[in-house]
Amino acid sequence: MTTLKYTLRELTLYFLKLGTIGFGGPVALVGYMHKDLVENRKWISEEEYKQGLALAQLAPGPLAAQLGIYLGFVHYRLIGATLIGFAFILPSFIMVVLLGIIYKLYGGLPWIQAVFYGVGAAVIGLIVVSSYKLTVKSIGKFNLESFRTNWLLWLFFLINFSITFIMRQEPVLLFIAAGFLYMIIKSPPKWWNSKSINSILLLQVPLWNYESKTLIKIAIFFAEAGTFVFGSGLAIVPFLHSGVVIENNWLTEQQFLDSVAVAMITPGPVVITVGFIGYLVDGFLGALVAALATFLPCYIFTVAMAPYFHKIAGNKSVKSFVDGITAAVIGALAGSVLVIASQTIIDIPTVLIAVITIITLFRVKNLPEPYIIIIAALFGLFIKLI
Repeated sequence: MTTLKYTLRELTLYFLKLGTIGFGGPVALVGYMHKDLVENRKWISEEEYKQGLALAQLAPGPLAAQLGIYLGFVHYRLIGATLIGFAFILPSFIMVVLLGIIYKLYGGLPWIQAVFYGVGAAVIGLIVVSSYKLTVKSIGKFNLESFRTNWLLWLFFLINFSITFIMRQEPVLLFIAAGFLYMIIKSPPKWWNSKSINSILLLQVPLWNYESKTLIKIAIFFAEAGTFVFGSGLAIVPFLHSGVVIENNWLTEQQFLDSVAVAMITPGPVVITVGFIGYLVDGFLGALVAALATFLPCYIFTVAMAPYFHKIAGNKSVKSFVDGITAAVIGALAGSVLVIASQTIIDIPTVLIAVITIITLFRVKNLPEPYIIIIAALFGLFIKLI
């Protein structure tokens, strides 16, 4: 029996720390997990990480949280997935609730907007570097040899990059199509030549129009958000805007924008903005119900699919399927960088912050990201409030 290189306590403490100081959104967070758990500590193998990333993208809900839950499941099964899920989400949940209390008490967040001005630009730099490293690791270096050898994977990358940037939404059907196409070309399974080939259908369930107490409405709406929105926190924002501002009139336009700002300047998954929104709508219970309802579907999907995904992962056809999906996923994640940047890089100071962050991260090895965030936050406060 193989002796594990880490204990469940060590892994839980790592995700508690990541949830506390992990800035940058889904692209950065999955990059941190790869650097820390695969490259540095070697707790998780490259293959296990790639399988987790592919599975996380196939299931609905926030990408980083799903990947964390899967990595907890790899060696410690259900108890590992559960503890890692709570450890990863809890710190940022506490932070957004505290910020919600401040928001209600003081009626606005001018200092948070000032902080976000600097932090947002630095975060773009962090995401760009993380996205670049993921691309090189999973597809190949940006050179002619790699383009020639892995041309199909690069094609998946470019297609999903472009669609994500243009549509502002990650195309899950194309992820699945990329996986099947690459599998059929590289390692066609035995059933491919069979006359009967099963088809996969993704059903879109309409939103419930459920009239009841506020907490029940919150539970239903955010459960739908967690169940039917695929990809990163970026993908869930338009869905939340439609339901929170337009359909239910829970928040004003400005309150919703402040909620997104809070999520972007706090560590952990961007989707934790649901806790802030829930608090503004119905206090602490509203925050708790909104967060649980949003994250529960991704937990159930990940845990339900993980055992079977792991068992068949050694199959060559499945590996090709995963490689195809991974290339498409990373292309979509890279596309989301441009989407976020278009909303954050708005003038010369923010351009300089982002560029300096990228250069610094490439030149200074193992520089703790929180240092960059703190400096950028102070710069934002200086520019906007002084």
